[in-house]
Amino acid sequence: MPQLRLALNQIDSRVGDLAGNADAVLRWTRHGAERGAHLVAFPEMMLTGYPVEDLALRPSFVTASREALRSLAARLETEGLGEVPVVVGYLDRAEQARPEYGRPAGAPQNAAAVLHGGQVRLSFAKHHLPNYGVFDEFRYFLPGRTMPVIRVRGVDVALAICEDLWQDGGRVPAAREAGAGLLLSVNASPYEVHKDDTRLGLVRRRAREAGCALAYLATTGGQDDLVFDGDSIVVGARGEVLARAPQFAEECLLVDLDLPAAAERAPSGAAGPKGDGLRIEHVTLSADPAPPRAPLPARRADALGDEEEMYAALVTGLRAYVRKNGFASVLLGLSGGIDSALCAVIACDALGAEHVHGVSMPSRYSSEHSREDAAELARRTGLHFRTVPIGPMFDSYMAALDLTGLAEENLQARLRGTTLMALSNQEGHLVLAPGNKSELAVGYSTLYGDAVGAFGPIKDVYKSVVFHLARWRNASAAGRGETPPVPENSIAKPPSAELRPGQLDTDSLPDYEILDQVLERYVDRDQGHAEIVAAGFDPKLVTRVLRMVDTAEYKRRQYPPGTKISPKGFGKDRRLPLTNRWREEG
Repeated sequence: MPQLRLALNQIDSRVGDLAGNADAVLRWTRHGAERGAHLVAFPEMMLTGYPVEDLALRPSFVTASREALRSLAARLETEGLGEVPVVVGYLDRAEQARPEYGRPAGAPQNAAAVLHGGQVRLSFAKHHLPNYGVFDEFRYFLPGRTMPVIRVRGVDVALAICEDLWQDGGRVPAAREAGAGLLLSVNASPYEVHKDDTRLGLVRRRAREAGCALAYLATTGGQDDLVFDGDSIVVGARGEVLARAPQFAEECLLVDLDLPAAAERAPSGAAGPKGDGLRIEHVTLSADPAPPRAPLPARRADALGDEEEMYAALVTGLRAYVRKNGFASVLLGLSGGIDSALCAVIACDALGAEHVHGVSMPSRYSSEHSREDAAELARRTGLHFRTVPIGPMFDSYMAALDLTGLAEENLQARLRGTTLMALSNQEGHLVLAPGNKSELAVGYSTLYGDAVGAFGPIKDVYKSVVFHLARWRNASAAGRGETPPVPENSIAKPPSAELRPGQLDTDSLPDYEILDQVLERYVDRDQGHAEIVAAGFDPKLVTRVLRMVDTAEYKRRQYPPGTKISPKGFGKDRRLPLTNRWREEG
């Protein structure tokens, strides 16, 4: 059987950075070629970054992507890499499409190309377009209608893009019809909790359906509120795992595969009804098998545990947002509570403590232990720390406005927000908002106060999970002989905003363990009042919680972006009207 050495480049890209992304393709292609790769591959829309959103509808950007692809092919040839086939994702347009209502303007396509010999030898567009969750690909792209197959070193390799595997029909059965020895899928599938298990099951099943080995190459890194975990996988025709890349890390996964030899006659024609009638497009790049050589040791990275995986996602998402937007440092308020403590530790792990600035902003209601806990966190992590009392500012406002009750409480939060933004403007730091998903869900945050900032590291983390992650991070540090970064008192004490004497979160909210279960059903799973009550929750509590969620929509619209790790975060995958009289009540 012919041997094929794959170089699957699980790497990050930056949206809009065509030159930088092309440089990365050149650099990693050389890395693979120097290690004897017969075929080099890069993730979905590698050249443009992903997702490009409405940039896809801008003709100038589509044109720039196409020109960058042709330039990249020529550069690979000039650099002595032209004989290595390179599969790379980019943004294309359908040349034959005519303007039509209901279709994206300019007929853009989520595409990939095979570069070889200084030319674009084959290009194809994603066939299945996702239109759920964070995806709007029906808005942006036209589907591809071909089944691309390339012959490399005597092996027929079928090609697909991401959703082509996640939906039934299309390119998976078409690969079987084409007699492919390998199905290579390039992907930019965003991370969410437990998706690695789902992904592995999917890849195994699709390999069996295609009747051939399957290589699933995924991107890693972050883009806005999305984070990508990599976890590229190669399985055999029976679904057995042959190689697996680590999560949340760039890597060239080198894999040696013994694959069936291609038929003498190249496949052609339509792929049949299960293959959606896709037209097989076959290109021979190298017909003769490569000389045999000793196979490389297989790389099989272990999947991360749940807490470690979530934490790594939060670190990766924050790091990508800060660095890709050109910031060198971050700033956040340190209250001594669990939320700001976890955000600070995530920031230190993402950027280094020397790039993290914490500010304690005590008021007359701030407890002594909270001030001490904030200072202790700074000591344990090594981040920059300062104290700016807001008492004098608060007294001036109160003398002018004579506020009481909730207005008085929220004034303290807004003074803290103003202080942080002033320091940001003065010193150039990016401000982090420490709110968690539970607080955002029920509106337990102050607009222009604790909601200020450019990024919310734990925006998609329920409060009960915040505690789990803090404990996991401390245990992880202790296991390595390091000082646990989160002060134990920040974890153990009852949560409080400390905006009035003796205040506790439970004065206004149900216990977080119960609250989060209700929220997870309502927000993440779209269950209604009756379903949640039928699951065993108190009807009055459910009515109260759901009403708080519904009436806080306007607050969430004004909250900064933050790393999405759940099936449904507050953002592009949960869009509800601000003005809405519908209530889920018994």
